[in-house]
Amino acid sequence: MAKKIRVILFGLGPIGAACARVLAARPDYEFVGAIDLDPAKVGQDIADILGLAEKTGVKVSDKAARVLAKDAELVVHATGSYFVKVRPQLEQIIQAGKNVVSTCEELSNPWAQNPKEADELNRLAKKYRVTVVGTGINPGYAMDTLPVALTAVCSSVKRVRVKRVVDASKRRRQLQQKIGAGMTQEAFRDAVSKKEIRHVGLSESVSLVARGLDWELDKVQEEIEPLIAKNRVMTDHFIVDPTFVSGVQQFGRGIVKGEEKVTLELVMAVDAGEAYDEAWIEGTPNLHSIVKGIHGDISTAAVVANTARRVVEAKPGLLTMVDLPLVSAR
Repeated sequence: MAKKIRVILFGLGPIGAACARVLAARPDYEFVGAIDLDPAKVGQDIADILGLAEKTGVKVSDKAARVLAKDAELVVHATGSYFVKVRPQLEQIIQAGKNVVSTCEELSNPWAQNPKEADELNRLAKKYRVTVVGTGINPGYAMDTLPVALTAVCSSVKRVRVKRVVDASKRRRQLQQKIGAGMTQEAFRDAVSKKEIRHVGLSESVSLVARGLDWELDKVQEEIEPLIAKNRVMTDHFIVDPTFVSGVQQFGRGIVKGEEKVTLELVMAVDAGEAYDEAWIEGTPNLHSIVKGIHGDISTAAVVANTARRVVEAKPGLLTMVDLPLVSAR
């Protein structure tokens, strides 16, 4: 039987808690600490936050240094989307000698937008002999790791194209808000200019595909446009009338010598209809794949939990999902 992995939870918002619930159901993981700054959570047994049947004896603390001093192999980190903002937390965890699996979207491939800072964190992780990986369903799997894995049956690859459609109508309020559901088109474009509306991680996914195929990109481009409702849409959180924004359409493009080698299209809307993930690999042979059934929140938690042991077993450094051995449910 595999050695039980001792885990510290760093961030118990909706996604951090979802990741923790998956790990709590597995006998080969043991929680030894939990960190969160929310006063309403501090002092509570994590069982009360996660909805577990039995108390764990592990209480949430806002004293990160004290919790990180505990004996543990892994920290599950879920506090933010932007690499530069969470970097001080990551450095603190690394200096405490703990491996990290994080839901930070930009950490999925931080070299995409923050190469200098990524190199520095990589050196720090190697110095303390720990592994750091950012992952999730997207970025981390659906639009990058999965299409890269599909190319294993190709003798050569010329281009990768991916389309992901997400039905946001039944997702949590924060996500519906993040895609601009219910906004006017003018308000949407203003929010985009302030980077308040967008899926974080598309550039990282483009670069991750290139990393997995050993392509050196000359540039990465992103575009974002509003999707407009044609009929009234009602969710648990918003009412979207016709002519108002129902979601976003984003493109990420990876360019090599003027040629578009990687094209990613993301559609997230409350009227998107059936969700699916589609990939086209242009190569020898050509491939076309459609996957249905991936659930954003459930699958993010699953990917993080399934990556956990790989991170503990991996070589030290700042790695990406395409650097790890195949991740599976285990």
